[in-house]
Amino acid sequence: MPLSNVVLPGTAAFLTVSELTRIIRDTLESSIDTVWVVGEISNFRVPTSGHFYFVLKDEHAQIAAVMFKGTNRALAFRPEDGLQVLVRGHVSLYEPRGTLQLYVEFMEPVGVGSVQLALEQLKLRLQAEGLFAPERKRPLPTLPRCIGIVTALGGAAIQDMLTTLRRRFPHVRVVVRPVRVQGKEAPQEIVAALADLQTLDELDVVIVGRGGGSKEDLWAFNDEGVARAIAACRVPVVSAVGHEIDLTVADLV
Repeated sequence: MPLSNVVLPGTAAFLTVSELTRIIRDTLESSIDTVWVVGEISNFRVPTSGHFYFVLKDEHAQIAAVMFKGTNRALAFRPEDGLQVLVRGHVSLYEPRGTLQLYVEFMEPVGVGSVQLALEQLKLRLQAEGLFAPERKRPLPTLPRCIGIVTALGGAAIQDMLTTLRRRFPHVRVVVRPVRVQGKEAPQEIVAALADLQTLDELDVVIVGRGGGSKEDLWAFNDEGVARAIAACRVPVVSAVGHEIDLTVADLV
């Protein structure tokens, strides 16, 4: 039977369930354009597919929602129950179950930026794992034999470090591993430099740092990979990032 047929009371015409759900789906998708919705996340779950499934609700109503893996991997933060978000998406019917669903293409926390939220979530996660615990920090050697430095060449930071080390430890061996200290490639270069320095048997301590800058300039030192590399380092790591008022995740590990 053609989908365009209209079913009227008292007629013998009928629709299959599949035809009915398809009509509902097509009607929804043709009559409701892209929508922006504010609501609270609940029942958040991530199965092995990597898709995000959750309920978006307010005090009066709720709607099932999904954000597919190919889209959600771009999020800077991790959605969680109780989080107020602004989402963009379209409404459709999930035909196999006959359920109304919001297909989310964009998500942003309400009241706090996604980048800042991601940073706070990372801090809480690392703290819960014990990476910030004072007792796990390794003591600094009194007279180090070899000091590794991970920073950019050509800046004031490296000159300040070398001047200070020559004054305090005139006979120490200093090994510099130059890296980019800001930008997309910086975190992986810092992690690689830390790994490379640990191949030196006489290595006693590592200094990781850079000069001052904006919060964005220092962001590489808030990277989870950098934090875990510092925590896993076999020798003490001194974080010398920015000015005294600047605080990054690298300073906390």
